[in-house]
Amino acid sequence: MGMGTRQGQEKQEGMWIASGDVARSPGHPFYQRLNELLDEGKFDVFVEGLCRKFYAPRMGRPGLAPGIYFRSLLIGYFEGIDSERGIGWRLADSLALRQFVRIGITEQTPDHSTISRTRRLIDVETHRAVFSWVLGLLADRGLIQGKRVGVDGTTLEASAAMRSIVRRDTGESYEEFLSGLARASGMATPTREDLARLDRKRKKRTSNKEWMSPTDRDARVTKMKDGRTHLAHKAEHAVDLDTGAVVAVTLREADKGDTTTLDRTLCEAGEAVAELVGREAEHHPDSAPKVNVAGIEEMVADKGYHSGAVVEPVKSYGVRSYIPERQQKGQRHWEGKAGQQQAVYANRRRVQDNYGNRLLKRRGELVERSFAHCYDTGGMWRTHLRKHNNILKRQLIHIAGFNLSLIFRRLLGAGTPRECNNLGGMLLLFLLGLFTRPTHRGRPCRSFRRQSHPTSPHKRQSLLAPGSAGD
Repeated sequence: MGMGTRQGQEKQEGMWIASGDVARSPGHPFYQRLNELLDEGKFDVFVEGLCRKFYAPRMGRPGLAPGIYFRSLLIGYFEGIDSERGIGWRLADSLALRQFVRIGITEQTPDHSTISRTRRLIDVETHRAVFSWVLGLLADRGLIQGKRVGVDGTTLEASAAMRSIVRRDTGESYEEFLSGLARASGMATPTREDLARLDRKRKKRTSNKEWMSPTDRDARVTKMKDGRTHLAHKAEHAVDLDTGAVVAVTLREADKGDTTTLDRTLCEAGEAVAELVGREAEHHPDSAPKVNVAGIEEMVADKGYHSGAVVEPVKSYGVRSYIPERQQKGQRHWEGKAGQQQAVYANRRRVQDNYGNRLLKRRGELVERSFAHCYDTGGMWRTHLRKHNNILKRQLIHIAGFNLSLIFRRLLGAGTPRECNNLGGMLLLFLLGLFTRPTHRGRPCRSFRRQSHPTSPHKRQSLLAPGSAGD
């Protein structure tokens, strides 16, 4: 056999290729089922009607179809891709994904600039409407009840560097500011070591009232979950505690305290549940309601959200709160705060009973799970976009993908293509073990195991006694 050479392996591609000779993919079963689900709800007709006002009727070249755009963002969740550039690369590289977004084999896939331009073209409310449309799919399948919600927040690393922050009043960079302090203290030509020493002696070195990012004014200096100080944003979820679906998502400044952001997230969750109740009454008037007709009745959060000024408004909404209290020194004074006192004491009684403890444990399980799926495995713990409007657009469709995965966990037992592949491997291993299990007299070896590992001390002594079969 002769040795092949590189020169013999190099081929010149033909200028024209018959369409029948082009490599095709049978498609991924997960994405095929996802397209069937979207087609069943007439997704493309819905988004084209929403986005028609953002496209000119005749001017310029044809834009990216809304169905392709939103499917591309869904790929970001299902493939765990954090950036639009990465989505464009993955879409161009995969025949299965090309089939999912329904781009012909002879057509060009959208690059990151086309996806980015389409995102800037379509407003936040349209993205929110697509998120609500997915909630409707979940409600039809009984995956949203809307009676009990858990609220929590997490930090997302911003696409801005700490070294680039500037003074809000003068626009000076951090290094220029330190150099001015050094000259004012008598150092004519301070070195980097001198500036670092001077910086360590200062207190509250990076206050958000004094410093900002010139590239992303919505980013705030904050401490991340791993202890690092970074520019970040705050994402907050309201999760259905009966199903795990994310009912509402908000994006706020990272320096906002939990007590200041809860009201907006809870109100958006209440509006979403009310819309689902109205939708169900319109489309299924004769069937029993799957979404709680009374709306949200119970709300659970961690101790960071506890405040008299928070618990009282929640009570006025007709919602029972379950928020643990922080330990405080001394005795609280309630002069002029009778309403807060009643709300805080009622909340305390609910938290201390068994039902409240079960709700708090369920909140820790389901809300943290949504963060893990959306931002860790989903790849959005660090944003590559700037300004809240742009980040929220991507975030809404990303979390809509997480909600869709709840449907597929019920249908297929797997919520992402990777889980689907792993599920097939586990099934193969199970069948392999089933058919290769050792047998004893034509039966499984359960009786053999019982003889080898007796549970009774009397049987163990008889087997180990001299003269036995094992001697």
